[in-house]
This record gives sequence, structure tokens and C-alpha cells, in this order.
Amino acid sequence: VPRLTREELLKAPPGESSKEIRKRVARARTLQVKRFEGLGINCNAQMGTKEVKRFCSLSSSAERLLEKALDELSFSARAFSKIIKVSRTIADLADSKEIEVEHLAEAIQYRSLERSFYLV
Repeated sequence: VPRLTREELLKAPPGESSKEIRKRVARARTLQVKRFEGLGINCNAQMGTKEVKRFCSLSSSAERLLEKALDELSFSARAFSKIIKVSRTIADLADSKEIEVEHLAEAIQYRSLERSFYLV
């Protein structure tokens, strides 16, 4: 990726406002409450294996990325579960029914960052 010039950095469009982010988060939380209605679960982080299998469908390209990540990054079963749950939350924030590559890649990146801080 080419390095951005000073002008490109200074003229970067403003990011999403806090108000817009708050709206997206509220929509995602409402979606999760509806999703888990009657299950005694309030959010994606509380899902067990059964709920992960039921509610965390991956696109075919996301499945391939996950397989590759599991092979190359040696994630534990616990890390795998966390990655899927975080991916589901990222997909909810994007209003996506299925976990796509970009959602999974972002969750993997967060996990990789977390690992690097624990190893220091």
C-alpha cells in the first residue's frame, strides 16, 4: 500500500460522528436482544457453542479465511469462539445477516493484537 502524502492525510474526510456510531450500536444491541429472546442471553458475548452454530453463519469466503487463520495462527478453541462472537458483533454493526470476510478479518486482527500485547 503506498504511503499517504501529508496533503492526503490533512484532507482526509471526517470519520463517522459519535451520534451515528451510537445509532449503529443501539441498532446492533436491539438486534441481539431480539435474536436471543427467550434464550436467557442478552448479547453475542454470552453465546455458547449451540448458539454460535445457530446464529453465526459465515459466507463461503469467510469460512475459507477462518480455515486459513486456524491453520496458520494456531488459535485455541477458546480463541476461535471469541473470534466468531466478535465477528458476529461486527456483522451486526454493519447490519449484515451473515458474517463476511471483512467482519472475520477485523475480529482476527483484534485477536492478533491482543496476543501480541500478552506476549510482551
